[in-house]
Amino acid sequence: MPVYSNLRIWDGIADGYLDADSITVEGERIRAIGRSPGGRDCSGLTAIPGLIDAHVHMVLDPELMSVADQLAQDDETLREKMVRRAEAMVRAGITTARDLGGGNWLELELRDRINAGEIAGPRLLCAGQPVTSVGGHCHFWGGEAPDVDAARAIIRRQHEHGVDLIKLMATGGMQTPGSRPKDAQFDAAETKAIVAAANALGLHVAAHCHGTPGIENAAHAGVRTIEHCSWIGESGAREPYDPAVAAEIARRGTWISPTVNAGWARFGAEFAARVTENMRGMKAAGCRLIASTDAGIPRVRHEDLAKALPVFARLAELSPLDTLKSATSASADALELGHVTGTLREGLVADLVLVDGDPLTDLGALQRRALVVCRGREIPGCR
Repeated sequence: MPVYSNLRIWDGIADGYLDADSITVEGERIRAIGRSPGGRDCSGLTAIPGLIDAHVHMVLDPELMSVADQLAQDDETLREKMVRRAEAMVRAGITTARDLGGGNWLELELRDRINAGEIAGPRLLCAGQPVTSVGGHCHFWGGEAPDVDAARAIIRRQHEHGVDLIKLMATGGMQTPGSRPKDAQFDAAETKAIVAAANALGLHVAAHCHGTPGIENAAHAGVRTIEHCSWIGESGAREPYDPAVAAEIARRGTWISPTVNAGWARFGAEFAARVTENMRGMKAAGCRLIASTDAGIPRVRHEDLAKALPVFARLAELSPLDTLKSATSASADALELGHVTGTLREGLVADLVLVDGDPLTDLGALQRRALVVCRGREIPGCR
């Protein structure tokens, strides 16, 4: 029963550090948080909850630039790469991730192997094959739906395979040739019917949304999370957010997962200003943001959430504290995992990261990891 002592502890919720200096772990769970004179001396280290990336694709290789190259890989090659990605993620302090799309349910196999303790990796929530229009974004993953009845059949198929949620491609996307991000792929009534079909099976919906019409459809349909939320208009570029739609998002308690990765630091001032202005307006409307990276798309590595968070903080004008909440307790709530992880609390699963420094003032501390504990197990090679 390990005891980590002489720590500074942030629980994922409080606005500062706890009046405690030790965490006792028993099996998979946190047995106690308090003060203990014994145990493993962790002087100089800070404990925080394990990080959560709310949008990844385990099946995608970030080193491959084209869809054709991605699809040319055989399943065994994919399985081997996915195991390595999962191990790299948990070593980097990511103890939970939500996988939002693949073609052959290989990410579900990976999820189950991690759950069985066969391999190291983060807790995974998996969506399986995304529901998309004919020829629509990521149609190559097998979820094409010409109408609502076909969409219902796709949702039933995912349910039969044991998915944790449904992914809906509400608009076109960047990575699919012939797909236009500004366009809604389903109208308002179709979107509402698709979300209702998923909810009827106990599955919430994450909606891929770049274009403003698709964002509006998803908001009114009651999706759980809106992915990207790019506010792309008729020009094909990011335009000012729609205050009425933002108000609807806030009213419904829908979460926004803006998929900001570390590579966004290279974008110019005009792009950054538009992103910041839109996020400022959405926050003012009461919209809630969670951390996500879209890991797996070109040049976005699965283990780089800690590198992405300072970029997210700058663009969204978030304090280090609020940024950390977006990647821990807030994300756990959005993913309906608040009763499992996301905070350091007695009785919850022991997902924690020990870092060198003060992450509440310096997000760079997240890259100075001394120890990662996932489901009560210490992860080797986490630095």
